[in-house]
Amino acid sequence: MSKIDSKSLIVLDTHAWIWLINGDEQLRLSEALPLIERAAQFSNVKVSAISVWEVSMLEAKGRISFSIECLDWVKQALAAPGISLVPLTPEISVLSSRLPGEFHGDPADRIIVATALELSASLVTKDKKILRYSKSNPLNVIAI
Repeated sequence: MSKIDSKSLIVLDTHAWIWLINGDEQLRLSEALPLIERAAQFSNVKVSAISVWEVSMLEAKGRISFSIECLDWVKQALAAPGISLVPLTPEISVLSSRLPGEFHGDPADRIIVATALELSASLVTKDKKILRYSKSNPLNVIAI
């Protein structure tokens, strides 16, 4: 578990964003939730623009479902207190193709990691590949 202060930026991996908004037990029972809640008090919780695409693809493929339309869920999830969207900038795009060390090819994961690195933020994730990557590379993670 990373030690961060309440003013540190946090980027949510896509599943962490979904779990936060939907009140998922895995996140609710983790030590990450109090850190996210503290950061949200300072509007320091960020979601990569690629996560919106990823949520939409998961919903379109039937891997997740919402009680409301997907676009409505996304809009409500981005309007949650303390959360804001990080656009896909040229800097994040280029960094995602040049991540230090060895990183797998999933474009969404690459962009989310690049977003956290570009913002000097901690990344909240349960993704085993990202957690493994963070052990030998300059990525601060908060494991769920």
